[in-house]
Amino acid sequence: MKARHTILHASIALITLLAGCASPTTPPPVKPNIIVFYVDDLGYADVGCYGARGVATPNIDSLARQGIRFTDAHCGAATCTPSRYSLLTGRYAFRNKAAILPGDAPLLIDTAHHTLPGMLREAGYTTAVVGKWHLGLGIGHIDWNRHIAPGANEVGFDYSFLLPATGDRVPTVYVEDGGVVNLDPTDPISVSYREPFEDTGAVHSDSPKMNADPQHSNTVVNGVSRIGFMKGGRSAHWVDEDFPHVFNEKALAFIDGAKDKPFFLFYSFHDIHVPRMPHADFVGKSTLGPRGDAIAQVDWVVGQIVAALKQKGLADNTLIIFTSDNGPVLDDGYADEAVQRIGDHTPGGPFRGGKYSAYEAGTRVPTIVWWPGHVKPEVSDALLTQVDLVASLAALVHAPAVDNIDSENQLDAWLGQDPTGRKAMIEESFTLSLREGHWKYIQPFTGATPTWMDNKKIEHGLSNVGQLYDLERDPGERQNLAEKLPAQAGRMQRALDAVVAGQKLR
Repeated sequence: MKARHTILHASIALITLLAGCASPTTPPPVKPNIIVFYVDDLGYADVGCYGARGVATPNIDSLARQGIRFTDAHCGAATCTPSRYSLLTGRYAFRNKAAILPGDAPLLIDTAHHTLPGMLREAGYTTAVVGKWHLGLGIGHIDWNRHIAPGANEVGFDYSFLLPATGDRVPTVYVEDGGVVNLDPTDPISVSYREPFEDTGAVHSDSPKMNADPQHSNTVVNGVSRIGFMKGGRSAHWVDEDFPHVFNEKALAFIDGAKDKPFFLFYSFHDIHVPRMPHADFVGKSTLGPRGDAIAQVDWVVGQIVAALKQKGLADNTLIIFTSDNGPVLDDGYADEAVQRIGDHTPGGPFRGGKYSAYEAGTRVPTIVWWPGHVKPEVSDALLTQVDLVASLAALVHAPAVDNIDSENQLDAWLGQDPTGRKAMIEESFTLSLREGHWKYIQPFTGATPTWMDNKKIEHGLSNVGQLYDLERDPGERQNLAEKLPAQAGRMQRALDAVVAGQKLR
């Protein structure tokens, strides 16, 4: 009996010891709240911490001082719709032939695909998108007077409050969870991107708020002409100047309602896209005209959301990613003095090109990660792409791995624990480019360069020959080394061909 008693006690002690040893090795999953601030058309050097002149951005700069400021982080493409598609799906946009969409385009994202919000929702998050969408809605022809689906809610967002496309395109209405806000059934909306209506039904003005080029001169709402034709829906029309207050109200209401469980907020700015119509509170806040004033407005929005997080005791458990959907553009259809008032400000910093461009400023964008107590303040040169956010955030929240040909788990680099990041990465524009460390290869462009690029003086970087640059010695991409180093250029072209053919980038 005594022997059995001794053995029993020994067994209990051993089990207790093993249990005590096991618990520290299996910590509960870390599930911080996640906010992505996605600014539109914000260039690499358009905020203070990246060298902006003529506009102050104290709230964004504060995030950078307390977090990680990346010097070589990229959006998926040099234009809006493809970048948004890549961020939310983890797929290169060329795989779905994603391009800038009209305002009445069908939903671009396949509802059967895994998405960033869908993955996070499956991991226990409440998810929301507030702001610009521009990824299409519905299937085929959209009836704006009925419930609109599929849309953001069908690709993983529990809540959505959207600009359907962009501020320079009709319809000029908000869509909340699939329904047009404040729509009067007796004044139905009609939208066309093919033929004008006999009467647009919009409010025309003899003294527009700003002049526009012919492309942006179809329907006038709120004193601003837009792309596309629209009539009806007067009670639902937005007021451009109110965007920051309307979006903040919706974002803060979502945070209030979701604070008892982890949440994901995709705060998708319309600023600083055209038409640049900052609220009166921000007019004159910069020396750069409406474009700079819109940057100051973005900074205010960021400050308001961060202040609310701190006030609610949520800041220490919130991961913020601040970034942009593509590089900068000055003249993009409206006469708002962006070119005339640029002064000594250089929106793309030391890099050539900008929005629409194959050059580096097309996709290299300001990128800041802020997570108090979890990331150390630093400047990181890691090579990053927004395509990797799906796989990286899945690793963060311990979600099941998703079979995705393009998105890589680069969580260590995003959190400042890996100084290198990607070994190789695709940059998309009107052609494809490949980054490998400090090497950049732009494949030949065989199409016709759009005339509007020349009219807007866009440094598009398109050429009928391959281009190879050493960004370490030549960040401005001035010296094409393809002829001097044909083996290097050829190898990188073959790597691009393999990715286009469906292989994973090695």
